[in-house]
Amino acid sequence: MSNLGALLRKAREERGLTLDDIQEMTKIRKRYLEAIESGDHSVLPGSFYLRAFVKNYCEAVGLDTEEVLRLHEKEVPNTITETLTEPVTTRPPRRVQSVGSDRIGKLGFNVMMWSFLILIVAVVWIFVINQKDKPSDMVDQGTKITDESAPPTPTPEAGATTGAAAPTVTPSPTPTIQEDVTVTFSSKIGKVDHYDVGPGTAVHKLEIKVAGGKSWMEVREGGSKGSALLSENANDGSTLNFELTQPLYINVGRADLVTISVDGVLVPDGDRAGSKKIQLNPAASANAGSPEATVSATP
Repeated sequence: MSNLGALLRKAREERGLTLDDIQEMTKIRKRYLEAIESGDHSVLPGSFYLRAFVKNYCEAVGLDTEEVLRLHEKEVPNTITETLTEPVTTRPPRRVQSVGSDRIGKLGFNVMMWSFLILIVAVVWIFVINQKDKPSDMVDQGTKITDESAPPTPTPEAGATTGAAAPTVTPSPTPTIQEDVTVTFSSKIGKVDHYDVGPGTAVHKLEIKVAGGKSWMEVREGGSKGSALLSENANDGSTLNFELTQPLYINVGRADLVTISVDGVLVPDGDRAGSKKIQLNPAASANAGSPEATVSATP
């Protein structure tokens, strides 16, 4: 077994995935995946496919593709040259058919141009007929229009005396309206997409749903090197909830099976059969507590 194959196999087993799972995620045949892990590259359809297969494998198991290819550039070279030699056959010129084809092409072009002109004339004629059929009077007869304006007549309150001071009216308090939640892309650092979540005065709720199959899931507080809140395979129908009070790093193995939202606002994850890394950064921490995850399965 090669060093590259051993690394990929170890990452796959740590996430509890089988070769059948990787085959489903990457759409690479199982026998090619076995060949990559064993280092038998002669089984592959061509050396050009090796680099593409390794990149898809790394994304499926959550490894850094560029770092893996750099460390194992001897096994996966950057440039692969393959020479394909095919016999070149010459055919005699077909002058008679060429002349006939030119005539047919000119006739078809003329027919197409005339058809296009006829279609334009028909559309214009239909438009003019429809305009004539419409009633000219489109004004609502039930609405009275006047240019006169008069100030409103004040209505005296019951018990009020002419010349007396008007009572002081205390305005009722205006209810506080919470601002709409916004999830805005801010930057891309390495393989991680960063999103800013606002407003900063709210306690945001992060929800991750898995539907259509199981997917490996990783959630860390503070960033990709922070303490892990979750690192496991999430089953189909699972729902994970977190309080977003500090930056949360999310790494999913199958983005097409996962839906990520903050207070009901969807977070773009690419929706493809591969891994996706996202970090959500709240505008300000609402409280100092650490977020706790809860998982529930949809019946």
